[in-house]
Amino acid sequence: MLKKSLLLSSLVLSSSLYLNATTISNDECTKKGDNFIYAGNECIEYKKFKGEVEGALNIIVHGTWKDGTDTLARYAPFAEDIAMRTDITTIAVALPGYSKSSTNKFPSLSHNGVENLAAKKEYVEFLDELVKALKDKYDASTLTYIGHSAGCMMGATLTGIDPELINNIVCAGGVYNIHEKTDVKGLISIVDVLDKVSKKTKFALVYGTADDISVPKTTIDFYNLAKSKGLNAILVEAKDAPHLDLDMTNESINAILELVEE
Repeated sequence: MLKKSLLLSSLVLSSSLYLNATTISNDECTKKGDNFIYAGNECIEYKKFKGEVEGALNIIVHGTWKDGTDTLARYAPFAEDIAMRTDITTIAVALPGYSKSSTNKFPSLSHNGVENLAAKKEYVEFLDELVKALKDKYDASTLTYIGHSAGCMMGATLTGIDPELINNIVCAGGVYNIHEKTDVKGLISIVDVLDKVSKKTKFALVYGTADDISVPKTTIDFYNLAKSKGLNAILVEAKDAPHLDLDMTNESINAILELVEE
């Protein structure tokens, strides 16, 4: 418990060190090193841990954190663990406004005055470009997407916007119907593109019984809808798990291993 508290304190304290309001060009991004990639007009920092399985790639996408948080401090160890367990190259990305990623076009998901950014089509399209760029860079034909909270929601939506991009998706604590959360117009989530999702895409939908942010019913209802549409989905319960770290529970990790080993 103390270790987790210290980590969370470190993430919050580091936020002021990582705010980046300067526009970064493609050339400038390239000069930052191999752990940066330019995609969707953003310079994105990421951490990569190499595996020996050829043609496969795991990408981990975080959810909403305080503006400027160094999310890679939390997700890099998780990515390393998944790479060791699967022997597949695994990448943790820092979305715009987090760690040392740019804010050329988009602020952080929790920036003051910004609401529902993860449910805006232009942001999901940016994520599409980022995932494609990483998939191309590492010459991957099989992609497993691991998303938590807002990262889960965007990844799920992406399976309908770009049906051939993601082969497997582990979605923990997400929102699948944004229209049940807000009356704001012009937003998008997977229910809006569900009929375009490939039947080949494999879903592992994870919920925590103690999650009070994405309550269990949210995931269970979507699982039932997905199955009714003929999608390849499994439902995973993480008993007594809250929203925080739901993607890192044993149940989530086992779901990742099951999908990549099939």
